[in-house]
Amino acid sequence: MSDETTSNIPVDEPAEVQAEAPPVEDSATPAPEVETPAAPAPEAQAPVAPTPAPKPAIPSPAALASKMAARPTPAAVAPVVHARSDSAQFGRVDDEGHVFVTVGDEEREVGSYPNATPDEALQYFARKYDELAASADLLVQRLANPDVQAKEVADGLSTLKEHIADAHVVGDLAALDATVAGIESSLASKREAEQAVRAQARAAAVIEREAIVAEAEQIAGQHPDQTQWKQSGERMRTLLDQWKQHQRSGTKLDKPTENSLWQRFSHARNHFDKGRRTYFAQLDSTRADAKSTKESLVKEAETLSTSKDWGPTARAFKNLMDQWRQAGRASRSEDDALWERFKAAQDSFFNAKDEVSAAEEEEFRANLAVKEELLKEAEQILPVTDLEKAKAQLRTVQDKWDAAGKVPRADIDRTEKAFRRIETAVREQDEKKWKSSNPEVAARANSMVTQLRSSIEQIEADLAKATASGNDRKAKDLTAKLESQQVWLKQAEAAGDEFGA
Repeated sequence: MSDETTSNIPVDEPAEVQAEAPPVEDSATPAPEVETPAAPAPEAQAPVAPTPAPKPAIPSPAALASKMAARPTPAAVAPVVHARSDSAQFGRVDDEGHVFVTVGDEEREVGSYPNATPDEALQYFARKYDELAASADLLVQRLANPDVQAKEVADGLSTLKEHIADAHVVGDLAALDATVAGIESSLASKREAEQAVRAQARAAAVIEREAIVAEAEQIAGQHPDQTQWKQSGERMRTLLDQWKQHQRSGTKLDKPTENSLWQRFSHARNHFDKGRRTYFAQLDSTRADAKSTKESLVKEAETLSTSKDWGPTARAFKNLMDQWRQAGRASRSEDDALWERFKAAQDSFFNAKDEVSAAEEEEFRANLAVKEELLKEAEQILPVTDLEKAKAQLRTVQDKWDAAGKVPRADIDRTEKAFRRIETAVREQDEKKWKSSNPEVAARANSMVTQLRSSIEQIEADLAKATASGNDRKAKDLTAKLESQQVWLKQAEAAGDEFGA
């Protein structure tokens, strides 16, 4: 190139200042922008006429000479000294001052340096090459740095190639082109590696987001009656915080994947919130119904608490307790208060019943002592040697036995069995006699059947009254006596049949 208008430097200015081009800068670092402050708004007031500034006084010649003497003497500027560049070996200067660069087997004219020696001209254009080569070497180093992204290197390479295309330099241009080609090749590999890392990071991020969504769906899919709403609600909020943290600082996902996962996550959260609202709305309604039912049960229990009809009232309280269990739960405070009233009424009745039972037990223990003495007396009847005497003695003991009254519940079975054993022994002896007697035995058998039937009817009537009044102990005693008499009746009827009565 020999265009003097683009390459030559004006003679009337320093050559080094006009000819030196700025070094190539990395385009990844943008120049700072300077913001011009806005002018303050004018105040809303009446305009004021400007006051003329006073004119300065003209200094005297002596004062002017004093000020000039006080001025510091400017320091001499040291000349710039550049190191010699080995890149100059790739160029030459002809006799007319034109500078050429050798590229392979060809030469190119790069410009001229007027009013300079051939060596100064070569060194100037060689230094311009060294600046480009240094920029290329810097890109190679940044390319090898894993912390530098491929985009930053690509932007720097684009800027470097623009400077190379417009450069008028002397140096190993083939080596510079090879360096640029190597950067381009390595940059492609770096891009592929970064893409692989990004793909791996996205895959891991998808797995992490999927785990968040899956847990949210699992929580939302729980049965309402088995859901711990407070803990589950806190966990849902934690999952939302984790999702936001992934969005802020995690690997970015592609839009379709992120939208799909977010829709699932949002649906799970909405389903959970709707289920929670529905559950507690139904719970409030159920609790209101339970409260109303239990209030009615409490009133009924308080009415029964003063009853003295022990048996039926005890069964009524058992029925109320069954209804209480089936009524469900009101709110904790209301349920506890209602239960205290219900239990107080129940305890009041059963405490009074227990006091009566305790008094009865004391009375029954005295009856037990009497019946145990009667058992000893009845034991004297056995073995039966005189049947009529034995029967008379047994009837006397039976009358005393019935008059003695009830015994404690724990002793009923023992005493009744012992007494029935004696009655059975006398009855069996009597049956033997009937079988061996004359036809009058049939008449006596019929009489015994009649008596037993009458006795059984009376016992059944007494048993019905005891059952209706809730007197469980009397009912049990009468039931045992009825069974004994029914056995006797069957035997008496069998004896009558045997004698043809």
